[in-house]
Amino acid sequence: MGIIIHIQQVKKKQSKKLDQGLILKTEKYRQEKCASLSFKVSSDGGTEPSALVDDNGSEEDFSYEDLCQASPRYLQPGGEQLAINELISDGNVVCAEALWDHVTMDDQELGFKAGDVIQVLEASNKDWWWGRSEDKEAWFPASFVRLRVNQEELSENSSSTPSEEQDEEASQSRHRHGENKQQMRTNVIREIMDTERVYIKHLRDICEGYLRQCRKHTGMFTVAQLATIFGNIEDIYKFQRKFLKDLEKQYNKEEPHLSEIGSCFLQNQEGFAIYSEYCNNHPGACLELANLMKQGKYRHFFEACRLLQQMIDIAIDGFLLTPVQKICKYPLQLAELLKYTTQEHGDYSNVKAAYEAMKNVACLINERKRKLESIDKIARWQVSIVGWEGLDILDRSSELIHSGELTKITKQGKSQQRMFFLFDHQLVSCKKDLLRRDMLYYKGRLDMDEMELVDLGDGRDKDCNLSVKNAFKLVSRTTDEVYLFCAKKQEDKARWLQACADERRRVQEDQEMGMEISESQKKLAMLNAQKAGHGKSKGYNRCPVVPPHQSLHPIHQRHITMPTSVPQQQVFGLAEPKRKPSLFWHTFNRLTPFRK
Repeated sequence: MGIIIHIQQVKKKQSKKLDQGLILKTEKYRQEKCASLSFKVSSDGGTEPSALVDDNGSEEDFSYEDLCQASPRYLQPGGEQLAINELISDGNVVCAEALWDHVTMDDQELGFKAGDVIQVLEASNKDWWWGRSEDKEAWFPASFVRLRVNQEELSENSSSTPSEEQDEEASQSRHRHGENKQQMRTNVIREIMDTERVYIKHLRDICEGYLRQCRKHTGMFTVAQLATIFGNIEDIYKFQRKFLKDLEKQYNKEEPHLSEIGSCFLQNQEGFAIYSEYCNNHPGACLELANLMKQGKYRHFFEACRLLQQMIDIAIDGFLLTPVQKICKYPLQLAELLKYTTQEHGDYSNVKAAYEAMKNVACLINERKRKLESIDKIARWQVSIVGWEGLDILDRSSELIHSGELTKITKQGKSQQRMFFLFDHQLVSCKKDLLRRDMLYYKGRLDMDEMELVDLGDGRDKDCNLSVKNAFKLVSRTTDEVYLFCAKKQEDKARWLQACADERRRVQEDQEMGMEISESQKKLAMLNAQKAGHGKSKGYNRCPVVPPHQSLHPIHQRHITMPTSVPQQQVFGLAEPKRKPSLFWHTFNRLTPFRK
């Protein structure tokens, strides 16, 4: 589930048994899941004997009944939550540590900041838990919190030494604290190793349980479909196996706290770049998979693959999300490892460097994901513009940076009121309809790569020989042509100047990070936008809200009633929660045509 719970036993003498108790109680909810599937869907829609792939890659014939007898227990969804509730009912204090800020204006949701500790009062729903923070009780998203590795940290930190204790007792306390910190580092090291081994198993299940079986059924899947659904998952599997071998070499089984694994991340830093391709491909994979799942034979086929590979009870889209979640989880694990690594430890400098390196990798992945979400909204916006000319906006741009009204001054001294939209690389101008002010007509664009921004003071401009106020101009480096703009207020001008500077900075950052959107993804976004606008007289009438430009501080949507289930992608693990709506796209909502 990807959620880590900090559990503090009310009675200190029982606190060390909580971890084992949680495992045993969770195991209690593992039940046999025997279905009627004793076949695989064949390419012609018939049936054929099932084949199970073992760890060595060989295949043995098994029926599903044989599989149930060999390994009859499957984790049911909600089992861990039920175990947590039972711990709560037994008198234990269960706490969760916040991963991200949860900002909400809804009284029925619990707001908190990253790092806050929330007491969990009820966890029967897998997506939303009831908890207490700062004397307030409300719902909060389970995907916003994580399981703390060290179960006794809170009780240790909250305990204090009575003032009457002597120096000798204080020295003993410091010694115990040192030993406790070693134990905490041991716990973090073990968690990293254990989760890495589980991750390798998930990758093997995807490659052998799903991809290998799909390749056998050429009548059901084309090569292009499999490339879209699975991307470069086999390259990731190969890389992660090597990475795990490097970790095992540095892992000290006798004294795990002495393990020096930071160098493993640094040595493989460039290798983690393969996740960019997978994460870029993931939205297309979800779309292709969703289309296939509309047909019953594909749903039965994938479920049969899962059962015969003895995978946990999660759908294929959940498994395909694991690489995205994993690359984002590394910085969290390294941050916790750094927290319990003293500066005198031989691994301190490497762990610190590895944390920064993996944080940058995860940040790049998040930025790519945000841009991919953005291009769909941009495509729908273009479809809404009347009389669009020239290349699609996505041919060069992937992000809206600023928008607003400006007065454009022509060479003849005439003023034109226009609505301008600043994207990366382009500034698009539109004209409002005289009667329907929410309808926009395309009027042109400027190539920002060829423009130089010039701030103008109030007064007469020499180039245009006009008196201007709150003005700035763009000068073409190739033709020396001048474009003069005036804002209504000084504050508006300041925002435009800052936006133009941001546009240049983001373009440079994208070039340095190799941030590119594939041509196929751009074409798909435009195709979907045109389909969405089909049947409307002029174009798409509304543009959905787009996430703002931020990569490390996600903010969840508001709910006015008890929150409903979030998508499985968020429940399955550390997927990034939804973000706060952007004011830029609120402007789009007001200015797109044919709203009734």
